[in-house]
Amino acid sequence: MAVRSFLHYALEVPDPTVGQRFYEDFGLVDGGASGDSVRLRPEGLGRDAVLLYEGKRKRLHHLCYGAPGEDFARVREAIRRAGVAEMDAPPGAPEGGLWFRDPDGNAVNVRDEATPAEPVDPPPTLNGPGYVQREAVRGYPARGQRITPRRLGHTLLFTPDMGRAMRFYTETLGMKLSDRSRGIIAFLRCNTDHHTLALLSSHAPGFHHASFQVGSVDEIAMGAVRMAEKGWQPGWGLGRHVIGSNFFYYLRDPWGSFSEYYFDLDYIPERCAWEPRDFPPEDALYVWGPSCPADFGENKEVWT
Repeated sequence: MAVRSFLHYALEVPDPTVGQRFYEDFGLVDGGASGDSVRLRPEGLGRDAVLLYEGKRKRLHHLCYGAPGEDFARVREAIRRAGVAEMDAPPGAPEGGLWFRDPDGNAVNVRDEATPAEPVDPPPTLNGPGYVQREAVRGYPARGQRITPRRLGHTLLFTPDMGRAMRFYTETLGMKLSDRSRGIIAFLRCNTDHHTLALLSSHAPGFHHASFQVGSVDEIAMGAVRMAEKGWQPGWGLGRHVIGSNFFYYLRDPWGSFSEYYFDLDYIPERCAWEPRDFPPEDALYVWGPSCPADFGENKEVWT
């Protein structure tokens, strides 16, 4: 691989202070304002995961990936061979690294930085048929505990040309295809997560959602309850995806896209003989959960 980690994403939104309130209720913490942006991060992680800039409408500002050492040189050479022009960082964006646009016009920043150290939770203690890991201890979580996402996991983008976008992210940035569902959706990875980028076929580019890992199914559900208590709109869940296998709950953000809590995503070691599968359309979304909202896959971004 060349790109090794998903460092952050940035959005333009009409009012970054509303976005800050949403993400802080979601469980992120203030990373401190820098220039024209509001920055948020998982608590205890020394890196911003979300950057918000003021703009006329919600749209993706940029994606940022890490490619340390020799991998950074490989990315530079790959974009040169592909005829991709380097560009200056957009106003207010972090300086440094490589800046360029993907085939859909999304700004991408690749930095010579290693994967941030991930927090490590203690192993879960569960009781089930034929095994007991928790004896004489009540297993329910504390009521009202604050849910704190551990890290940024992935993002899903709309694309009007699935083949072109897949070729760019696999052949130029070195990601690998994990799974797909016909020409509807594709899941790509740059590390051991089943996916760090998903691409959904649409009439135009756009940002669908970003996803953050939490520590249990309880935390997913309790995060959903907290967000409802704070007045934010539910999106979809609780459920379990087929592709990637993760438990999920989606919240509607203030701009018509989504933020996801997830847990128990498929893990794919780099040297694993993983064979991508082309799933039928009925498996593109979920194996169980409430009915998918009719507008869940709708690209609501306005391109003028």
